[in-house]
Amino acid sequence: MKTNVTFRHTKGHHPELQAQALEYAEGFEKYFDGITSTNVEFMKETTGKEVKITTHVQGATMVAEAEGIDFATILHEASNKIVRQLKKHKTKLVDRKTKPIEI
Repeated sequence: MKTNVTFRHTKGHHPELQAQALEYAEGFEKYFDGITSTNVEFMKETTGKEVKITTHVQGATMVAEAEGIDFATILHEASNKIVRQLKKHKTKLVDRKTKPIEI
């Protein structure tokens, strides 16, 4: 899986945030095996801070955004949203494969 971490409109690169983002991205594979790439963007806007996680899986793209004051808590919130989306996508695939054909 390819993972990109980007900082926009922030001063410098935050190695501890980057390491935490990579750790979360690697953890996504526990919930869905077919992840091809993950992009994590840290953005500092005039209204506050924002984290956007985009995960590409086979046949779908999952996007989660979160806003707040602290990047670490926002990253945790956005990663929880991605995990929920991955679980839902996986159950849809399993349900589609396991439904019996009615005659």
